[in-house]
Amino acid sequence: MRPRKIGAVVALAGAVAIVAGYGASASSATSTARTATQAKPFVVLVTDVNQLNDHGFNALAYQGLLRANAKLGINGVVYQSPSAAQYIPNLATAARKGADLVISVGFDQAVAIAKVAKQFPKTHFAIIDVDQTTLAGKPKNVEGLIFKEQEVGYLAGYLAGLVEKAKGAHATIGSVGGQKQPPVDRYIAGYQAGAKKADPGVKLLNTYSQDWVDQAKCKQAALDQISAGATIVFQVGANEKETVEVETIELGTAVEKASVTEIETIDTALGEVTKAAGEFGAVQNRIQYTESNLEVYSQNLSSAVSGLKDVNMATEMTNFTKEQVLQQAGVAILAQANHLPEAVLKLLQ
Repeated sequence: MRPRKIGAVVALAGAVAIVAGYGASASSATSTARTATQAKPFVVLVTDVNQLNDHGFNALAYQGLLRANAKLGINGVVYQSPSAAQYIPNLATAARKGADLVISVGFDQAVAIAKVAKQFPKTHFAIIDVDQTTLAGKPKNVEGLIFKEQEVGYLAGYLAGLVEKAKGAHATIGSVGGQKQPPVDRYIAGYQAGAKKADPGVKLLNTYSQDWVDQAKCKQAALDQISAGATIVFQVGANEKETVEVETIELGTAVEKASVTEIETIDTALGEVTKAAGEFGAVQNRIQYTESNLEVYSQNLSSAVSGLKDVNMATEMTNFTKEQVLQQAGVAILAQANHLPEAVLKLLQ
């Protein structure tokens, strides 16, 4: 699958760029084993069982290593794995030789790299198509190189859906994967989602050959889908040669008409989205402005209420004092009035 191969080159170059900053980071015990040319960052690429002649995944990873040699000034070498039993020995050998970075090509090396990374905690490892958090023990010295295969699959599925939709009838399309692994699943999930988006009534078929090498298995799976009515089959495999030869039909006119219509629809939809986004932004600005005004109003209101409370308290205190003075004055007058008759009587006596 071409997009996946390009991704392997980019990922490899990126991983090597990271380690280039470390320089010769091996311990003194291992650095003595290096030659003069290994004074540069030492990077080892460990292939899967398809090795460098697969014209695909491993070959493209190797091209990335060669590019890193030329552009980043590293010392990159390749350890090929003729069988899965060679994964652990190759990874361990690279670590023992003081590699600054050891890169595993493919999901199949997940178990091996988890074991070796634990044995060599000071060595940096990277693995293509594997999430580091899914590895046993989640070794911190391993970097997972993950791609968004579902986005590539979505485009292929959307195109397949357009082709079928242009025929004016819901048809059947299929997909054939190698081994059932997360990156393959992401391709197929995107493919099916894209096809359903373009043509909700399309019927989907999917098969796994459970083999990366035997092309006959993939071919038979595709032929079985074609016999079941599939007019388009999406192949997801690691090797460029892992393709299926089938009879083709002329779809150029149908695709062209469907593409023009769909592009116009997409352009219209994008225009509506842009317009809606602008309107939403304007409303949001007005809401924020109103919210700011309400906050200021609330602060002013709180201040006014507090002032009113202070004024009311002062008035009440004045009235209370006034009532007390009047009450005391009345008592004094009554007392004097009661005393006056007694004084008159005394004078008459």
